[in-house]
Amino acid sequence: MSRVFTCTGTACQSLASEAVRNELAQALGSRAEVRGSCCLGLCVRGPLVRVEVDGKEFLYDQVQPGRTDGIAAAATGGAEPPSNQLDLRAPFFSRQVRIVTANAGRVDPESIEDYLAIGGYEALTKAVTSMAPQDVVTEVSRSGLRGRGGAGFPTGVKWGLVARVAGDAKYVICNGDEGDPGAFMDRSVMEGDPHRVLEGMAIAAYAVGASQGYIYVRGEYPLAIRRLQRAIRQAERQGVLGARICDTPFHFRVDIRIGGGAFVCGEETALIASIEGGRGLPHARPPYPAQAGVWGKPTLINNVETFANIAPIVMHGGAWYASYGTEKSRGTKVFAIAGKIKNTGLVEVPFGITVRELIEEIGGGISGGRPFKAIQTGGPSGGCVPASMMDLSIDYDSLASVGSIVGSGGLLVMDDTACMVDVARFYMDFCMHESCGKCIPCRAGTAEAVRILDRLCTGLGTLDDLDRLELLLPYMQDASLCGLGQTAPNPVVSTLRYFRQEYLAHIQQRVCPASVCPMQATRTPRARVEARA
Repeated sequence: MSRVFTCTGTACQSLASEAVRNELAQALGSRAEVRGSCCLGLCVRGPLVRVEVDGKEFLYDQVQPGRTDGIAAAATGGAEPPSNQLDLRAPFFSRQVRIVTANAGRVDPESIEDYLAIGGYEALTKAVTSMAPQDVVTEVSRSGLRGRGGAGFPTGVKWGLVARVAGDAKYVICNGDEGDPGAFMDRSVMEGDPHRVLEGMAIAAYAVGASQGYIYVRGEYPLAIRRLQRAIRQAERQGVLGARICDTPFHFRVDIRIGGGAFVCGEETALIASIEGGRGLPHARPPYPAQAGVWGKPTLINNVETFANIAPIVMHGGAWYASYGTEKSRGTKVFAIAGKIKNTGLVEVPFGITVRELIEEIGGGISGGRPFKAIQTGGPSGGCVPASMMDLSIDYDSLASVGSIVGSGGLLVMDDTACMVDVARFYMDFCMHESCGKCIPCRAGTAEAVRILDRLCTGLGTLDDLDRLELLLPYMQDASLCGLGQTAPNPVVSTLRYFRQEYLAHIQQRVCPASVCPMQATRTPRARVEARA
């Protein structure tokens, strides 16, 4: 029987994909199996429909309600494929290596039966029935997997630390508080493959000796929350969560905690405070969560994508996973590509791919045919990489060497219409509003940096302002309490490093080279006094 998968991720749902699925289900009846699917990646061309018929796979884009007759006919082998069929040999599809997103278009995110049918929970069964906890930690260490939440800390090392700490109770936390502007990697995984996340958490709990887990999800992700809740209930009924998992003494319960949208709660100590019912404020470390996390107990925290990598590593081995990527950045990374690029959406690629390959081949090039100017990686904590570095390898060390980070996977592409001073101001303004205000370097530093950048973007800035800005940023990096304040200067530092001439044009010529900033036509006496203040 043919199978038809309609993308039911947030992006496609906003384009009426549910109506498309219902229409196809009514038209096909019992002649084909019509299912929902997680994000199929090419969000700019949604809604997307994937069809399996006679052992072949077809993908259709921009499928609208009322225009599904051709797909319905093709699904039963009764007609020529519609004209909106996508070429799966195109680089966007053929250049990807799917590990985290391997189940895209293969499972209905609301069906545990679908997940079990493609081997779901087999890794958990293998771990708890035929591996010692230390064996699991060893395999994860062998894989070279680093935390996909932004810091890139070796996952196996973190698991080993928690496993070795004695305690009457331990916890596992999945950090789903994805707050970077334009990022939607973790949201797509939680929405589209919730059982993969739960399986990874359960394996982690077995490895470190935990019996309780929490998934911390942003309140802005209602679809992810609903599907995770459903998945937890299904997994408990199936016996892969709860008591005596897989008929063994191991037990593990998972609850969901919903965040209020505070960006700072992506920082692990603030997240823990929020789970405990307090205000999401970070605290100084040590102690680290591995020693004293939730309610003072040893706690393992990884993000969604990290947990989604665990089941394949257990099933295929750490050496298999380490065969992808580079020497110090193993495996693949999911990126959310947005901005001035043709193929905006979700992609998964091995570390080591270059900026050029990602933009020109997988991304399809710059939309509108304009010149490429820069990419911004890592969200508010990242930096801007100029067009002159198109052949830079995308991995943890290479990006760090040029003043940026991999981060959680947000990637903003900019053409020559972007003003880099304005870009820096945008990210600093975001950090200023999201600062918890607990420490002065972040609270006052972000506000002062925004004030200076505002002056630059309105033609009131001076070279003294630029000097004050460059004096301020290192203090924020060195003295802020948590990662929010420590990394907030990164977009400004990187744009000053690679696009300094744009800052000077705003100051010396009172011109925005990209014609973005509302520069003052003339300087009034009052403005001149303010500029010297």
